[in-house]
Amino acid sequence: MDRIDQNILKTLQAKGRISVTELSELVGLSKTPCSERIRRLEKDGLIKGYHAELDAVQLGYPHVAFVQVKLERTTTDVLDRFNAAARRLPEIESCHMIAGDFDYLLKVRTRDMAHYRKVLGDHIGALPGVASTHSYAVMETVVEKRGLDPVLIRKDANG
Repeated sequence: MDRIDQNILKTLQAKGRISVTELSELVGLSKTPCSERIRRLEKDGLIKGYHAELDAVQLGYPHVAFVQVKLERTTTDVLDRFNAAARRLPEIESCHMIAGDFDYLLKVRTRDMAHYRKVLGDHIGALPGVASTHSYAVMETVVEKRGLDPVLIRKDANG
């Protein structure tokens, strides 16, 4: 990946609906080589997709909570069943397996605290293998980046 690829990635991340013509001008290529680079970046998996950023508050889901989940056991079958079931819950915005004192960290988005309480009791607590949960209600989101910081998009890990 060279500097032009990096610039393509940075620009597409910021302006996903930019035309190839405008993008090619910004990165200093003609349209055809720019299109070929985009296709290669997509094929190589560096570009995973194109998305619209939705406003969860305006859509009626302003409440965010983080949930620590501790499993009864961390055998492969329990982890696989938990993962599959967690993927099916629409309120779980992200789910991360964690090394440490608990097993998973979930980001959960709901309409309000009452809705969250129902999701926690009826669904999250009932996920396969769950031994305990610990919740943290978000009071304010200070930083939430959408995608990689341009500083992180670079040629190699050594910078």
